[in-house]
Amino acid sequence: MFGLGTQEIIIILIIAMFIFGAKKLPEIGKGLGKSIREFKSSLTGEEEKDDQAKLKENSKDTKDKTS
Repeated sequence: MFGLGTQEIIIILIIAMFIFGAKKLPEIGKGLGKSIREFKSSLTGEEEKDDQAKLKENSKDTKDKTS
């Protein structure tokens, strides 16, 4: 992975923790993971399937709330 070893990755993570703080790192990781998933799905064309699944979930949620 770009020629980075374990020590270099640990140093980068420590520096990121000092810059962003320990509370922000999980939020940053979550956002990064979500953006990578969206990028991959747009490349493979799975976006339409994801949209349909989200619509089904939203319709179930609204039915549950009204009941």
